[in-house]
Amino acid sequence: MKLRREFNGVSKLRHYLQVVAFTLVVATIQCTFMPDKPYGPPVVYSVLIGTFTWAIIDLGRELIPSAAETGWPHGWQGIVLVLVGIVVGYLAGTLLADTLCVHYFHFYPAGSLISGADQRTSILITAIAGLVGTFYFYAVNKSAYLEGKMAEARMHASESRLKLLETQLEPHMLFNTLANLRVLIGTDPARAQHMLDRMIAYLRATLSASRSTQHPLALEFERLRDYLELMAVRMGPRLAYTLDLPDALRDVPVPPLLLQPLVENAIRHGLEPQVEGGHIAVRATTQESPHGPLLVIEVQDTGAGLPATLPAPGPGQSFGLAQVRERLATLHGAAGALELIATQPSGTSATVTFPLKSAATP
Repeated sequence: MKLRREFNGVSKLRHYLQVVAFTLVVATIQCTFMPDKPYGPPVVYSVLIGTFTWAIIDLGRELIPSAAETGWPHGWQGIVLVLVGIVVGYLAGTLLADTLCVHYFHFYPAGSLISGADQRTSILITAIAGLVGTFYFYAVNKSAYLEGKMAEARMHASESRLKLLETQLEPHMLFNTLANLRVLIGTDPARAQHMLDRMIAYLRATLSASRSTQHPLALEFERLRDYLELMAVRMGPRLAYTLDLPDALRDVPVPPLLLQPLVENAIRHGLEPQVEGGHIAVRATTQESPHGPLLVIEVQDTGAGLPATLPAPGPGQSFGLAQVRERLATLHGAAGALELIATQPSGTSATVTFPLKSAATP
């Protein structure tokens, strides 16, 4: 694959400063082995030859279609570009350095000639330094390309993992709802039909949505409202809820179905064991941390509270909580957390915390 890249002035300036630093190192090494000669001339020659060589190679390759893997021209074009850069850089840099050293810095008297041995040494140093510098930038570009591909692969792997977790959550919710529907069919057919209508509407809204790994928090709250309305058909007045989403947080991206397992857990293990049912409140806020702002989403219920020992993950147990933790770890690593605490006088609070990102943040 070949391409032409957009010119990046900052990157070129960084490259040139690296070249200047490299030429100063070369001049210093040269003077170390020839302590009887002044330091100034090697610096002038080294910097000017390096500047011309860099300009021809690094700027010249922007005019030639280059490999995406390295950012350098393929085959003979790359070889010719490097050879031309070294030869022309040496000739032009030496010519300008001769003029400056004689007429401006007065390192040499006018008409003085450089010995053949010094010329051969200069040519050898230029060739070696040019090849080493070219290989360095070639390797840096290839390394950056490979790191980008690795990051892209990790991103796709994370997206695939989130897709898998979501496909596991949706049947879990569906099976639980169908089990509730089966009970209502035998005890209250009218409510069963109403619940079935709600479930059809919920599934239609869910399945018609785009299958992305992130969507706005407002959409997550809407899906949560649909689910709670579905559950309210079965529980009647035993279920009350409030949803609190500030306008400033409506467009914050979150994984789909992040909150539903927490609400489902609150209903199943908190409200259902109580004859009188209870209330569920879901609210989104922010808080500051040393590493930046955090999004905090709390699902609080007034149910039976936490048992002394949480049940092991399994059918109808802590499956949803385990999935929420795994999805947070996949997206945010150690920065994402799920905390369960008992509230007073009764009930449980499940709090999800992870770094706050704006809608424009990838």
